[in-house]
Amino acid sequence: MKLNLQKFYQACNPSRTLALENREERQYYIDLASVQGGKIIQELARTIARLSPDDPTCQLFTGHIGCGKSTELLRLKMQLEKEGFHVVYFESSQDLEMADVDVTDVLLAIARQVSKNLEETEIKLRSPYFETLLQELAELLQAPLNFSAEELLSSSIAKITVQTKESPKLRSRLRQYLEPRTSGILAAINSEVLLPATEELKQRGKRGLVTIVDNLDRVDNRILASGRSQPEYLFVDRGEQLRKLKCHLVYTIPLSLIFSHELEGLKSRLGGGLGPKVLPMVPVQNRDGGDFEQGMNLLRNLVLARAFPEEEPEGRLGLTTKVFDSSDTLDRLCRASGGHVRNLLGLIYRCLQKEDPPLSRQSIEAVIQERAQELVLAITQENWQLLRQVNRTKNIQGDARHQNLLRNMFIFEYRGGGAMRWFDINPLLAETKEFVAGSIVDCEGQSLGAEGHLASAQENGSFIKSWQSSIQK
Repeated sequence: MKLNLQKFYQACNPSRTLALENREERQYYIDLASVQGGKIIQELARTIARLSPDDPTCQLFTGHIGCGKSTELLRLKMQLEKEGFHVVYFESSQDLEMADVDVTDVLLAIARQVSKNLEETEIKLRSPYFETLLQELAELLQAPLNFSAEELLSSSIAKITVQTKESPKLRSRLRQYLEPRTSGILAAINSEVLLPATEELKQRGKRGLVTIVDNLDRVDNRILASGRSQPEYLFVDRGEQLRKLKCHLVYTIPLSLIFSHELEGLKSRLGGGLGPKVLPMVPVQNRDGGDFEQGMNLLRNLVLARAFPEEEPEGRLGLTTKVFDSSDTLDRLCRASGGHVRNLLGLIYRCLQKEDPPLSRQSIEAVIQERAQELVLAITQENWQLLRQVNRTKNIQGDARHQNLLRNMFIFEYRGGGAMRWFDINPLLAETKEFVAGSIVDCEGQSLGAEGHLASAQENGSFIKSWQSSIQK
């Protein structure tokens, strides 16, 4: 079978989310649930469809940025639609300035996206409350915004949100006006948008309305004047208001909140007592460092599916040398990615920028070292000490330092069967001279010496040989 280079190049673009409604792109999808700690999407769907089909639910979903959450949420959308629900999925980053988000921003974004989606299905809602509010806002902001009685609700809200997203000054003035009216806005969204829409959908044979708000996990972690981080303020302090919308809700939230002392408050106020569902990395190694063949095989298939989407999984491995100079080269990439899907695709994409397949081991080693050095630039001496500790203990603490390492993808989380979970450093860092040199110093006289790191790095063909002599001395 011949490799279609252009399609392979496009399919490996790490910034691209699979459009699962498209049959051709569905062929690229590989189900990783068997090695990610459970069938998370099925659990989210069951909560909506089976446990409380008539009452609004609010569920939380998180994981490392780039680990595949958006793809899984689109799977959730497809599954719920098959079960008779009308699903509105949108990426909140299109409407919001992620460095500066307030609860009213999220409410307005939901109102706009839901009304826009419904308008496309010929459900056109009128909202007297919003018509009045938006006219008042136009006068307040002194912006050239013209509204007509015939104008659709979604486009009216968009005129406001587009202006304020681009201007911090306008955003601040808008917030001062909207904050005292949050309860009224929430009530209007429910009574004039969500409930009428749900009733109309049920008359059309739908079981209900589901809104999936993606990319809220990208909210900036900056500290507010109150001393609270922006995620704590938005999802914990204001979580009850986000949960009161009268439709089924799924929010993505920052991974750092899972390891915060605010977790119980988050579960109570936004999650309805339930904790967030976490999408972990694909394990390429067991907790003890041995190869995890099931995870490796899924990653191999994930890469080769993008090269040969129409080939059956059993036959793809036999085509490895059409893409790489050897199967060992593909395995090297899978291990270096740490099981992070976007990292894996990103490494391949960089290689494709350098040369056409079959990709050489030399090219891949160069790309791995380039990416590793990019990560190193952002790591302080204190961070190196924390990373070595995580590498030894396979565990983290819930403080801000470890949360920062998670957020910057210096540390990955893995889950096995049952309640097993562990953490480890990004494999790209484990081979850098900064990590290895510090490990030699840190581990001197301890049973957990640097030999393990050295042997692993040497096996991968890196520069570590020069460090062996220092150990022997």
